[in-house]
Amino acid sequence: MTDLDLLFEKLAKSRFRSSFKLKGKELEYLNSKGVSIILEHGRDFIDARLAPANPHNDGKQTPMRNHPIFIAQHATATCCRGCLQKWHGIPSKDHELSNDEKNYVLEVLERWISNYM
Repeated sequence: MTDLDLLFEKLAKSRFRSSFKLKGKELEYLNSKGVSIILEHGRDFIDARLAPANPHNDGKQTPMRNHPIFIAQHATATCCRGCLQKWHGIPSKDHELSNDEKNYVLEVLERWISNYM
């Protein structure tokens, strides 16, 4: 897992990752529900879509819109196991995410989302 300050410096240099912004209905949803509820949803998404050893449809399991967490996952490269390995050093194959790894992903998402509050 990567130091968050260093990670966010690298993400800012990526044209693709830095292109993601919360706006429109996703930003409205964040503002109406609040960070804690959005992060609860994030935990559920991580448990269901990212944490299993061989996630279903890996590489395509995270939509590009319709929830602030989805946008944050693409912006922070926590959208699939390949990105977790490349950007965060978390093994991608045949490995269920540990609680520490899931908490790390949630911490990354919280840091990105907090820029909008």
